Amino acid sequence: MDTVGRKRQVLVLLLFWSFFFLCQTSKAAAAKIPSNLNYTKYRQVSNLRLERIERHLDKINKPSVFTIESPDGDIIDCVHKRKQPALDHPLLKNHKIQKVPPEIPKLKMVKTDGVRDVSNSSKSSDERLGAVNWQLWHKNGQRCPKGTVPIRRSKVNDVLRAKSLYDFGKKKRHGLPLARRVDAPDVVSGNGHEVPTFAHLYIFLFLLFYIWIWGQHFCLVLYAEIYGAKATINVWDPSIEVVNEFSLSQIWVLSGSFDGSDLNSIEAGWQVSPELYGDSRPRLFTYWTSDAYQATGCYNLLCAGFVQTNSRIAIGAAISPVSSVEGNQYDVTILIWKDPKLGNWWMVFGDNTLVGYWPAELFTHLADRATMVEWGGEVVNSRANGEHTSTQMGSGHFAEDGFRKASYFRNLEIVDSDNSLSSAQDISILAENTNCYDIKSDYNNEWGTHFYYGGPGKSPQCT
Repeated sequence: MDTVGRKRQVLVLLLFWSFFFLCQTSKAAAAKIPSNLNYTKYRQVSNLRLERIERHLDKINKPSVFTIESPDGDIIDCVHKRKQPALDHPLLKNHKIQKVPPEIPKLKMVKTDGVRDVSNSSKSSDERLGAVNWQLWHKNGQRCPKGTVPIRRSKVNDVLRAKSLYDFGKKKRHGLPLARRVDAPDVVSGNGHEVPTFAHLYIFLFLLFYIWIWGQHFCLVLYAEIYGAKATINVWDPSIEVVNEFSLSQIWVLSGSFDGSDLNSIEAGWQVSPELYGDSRPRLFTYWTSDAYQATGCYNLLCAGFVQTNSRIAIGAAISPVSSVEGNQYDVTILIWKDPKLGNWWMVFGDNTLVGYWPAELFTHLADRATMVEWGGEVVNSRANGEHTSTQMGSGHFAEDGFRKASYFRNLEIVDSDNSLSSAQDISILAENTNCYDIKSDYNNEWGTHFYYGGPGKSPQCT
């Protein structure tokens, strides 16, 4: 073989082994990429994008007085109250943090401090966990100093899981409350639009009770003046099929039009959101918007707005313990209401733990009162494989399975104009399709107005 031939042979061999090595390396790398929630650490990020992300994180991660590492990997920064993100909002430049606690509406439920264990009787609470014990970051016994507020630190990977930096910490506009899709006097001029990416189970007070599961509806009409809402919500850890889906259970306090850009919404509850938090733990969350989820508002303290006053509760932190099928049942009580004196919308955890407030300056329609309240669940259905998601709602069980299996909301109440609580009553349900998730409401003296809800999602009957 001549010299040229040998060179060609060597070149072919080099190309072959280079290609072989490259294939094996790619396979090995692919094998290392998990199908779980940590995929973002394998994503290539340009220096420019990384710089933008870090600048944004510098704005929301305020300098801490003290830092606590949670067993679940969260980092909790104890930030001085006057340095928290809320006060960066242009509408709050001259805002003074409300120091005098508001008058909490008269409560009709048995007193509790936070997460309730309702395991020792058929449907009642005999044991309770203190408000300082229900979040995982409390487990090591450390607390934020007086005069500071605990804020869950956001990291680069948290932002990378979002579609973009702009989308980080925000709900998608197609997550608008479903009341916008039906007509309701004085509140909304619906256009019948349906977005097949979310499944909802709602009880709407003042406007309607409404469930939407791929175009299926459940309806109720009920009228009242509303200055707040309350519920006790069963806590579970529903499974999530893909990272950009979530499952939540919450209260919505709403005002404004649903077919425009001026919807005001205040929200709180628990959610499992791998995209937002990087895991599958249920977490306390809040949300607000004053323009129908367009430019204003965010989850938790990921933007300026919500003013935190409590030094023991970290919004966005994991809830522990959680309920189990045929086992212990735990629930959290959340109250959102308008302070009749200063007009701020406050949030209470349990019966008497003030968490903080949404200043009245943030809102237009809610500066007066709410025109609708919703209680219920929501699931993102991305149809990743062309089929309905298997992401669970609530416990993953249907409503008819009842206590210790199906998830529930109980003691649904509203705040009246005289700053007192009254039970939401006279609920009627029209059900069209319950193949994916369903709901069943009832009333008794102990649980007041309540409902079971949820389901497993994808099944032979739900595709």
